[in-house]
Amino acid sequence: MNKTKLIESMAKLSKLPKSACKRSVEAFMDVVSKTLKGGKSVSLTGFGTFSIMQRQSRWGVNPATGQKMKIKAKKVAKFKPGKALRDMVL
Repeated sequence: MNKTKLIESMAKLSKLPKSACKRSVEAFMDVVSKTLKGGKSVSLTGFGTFSIMQRQSRWGVNPATGQKMKIKAKKVAKFKPGKALRDMVL
């Protein structure tokens, strides 16, 4: 499901206009992004937790040349589903 389909599904389920759902989705993404950028996590009980994780540097292989290369350490966004979401999906 992409962003457009999500907005359409939210509008149908909530019986709100698509424009209101679009603003809600974009506001949610903006708040989560800014919170993660600030180094904090966002926890939604029953749904899951968005957080930042530090990846260590590591060695990899360039698929085009087969040559070994060093991959730099970096921060990545991470989502850990909550128990209610895990139970619903399984």
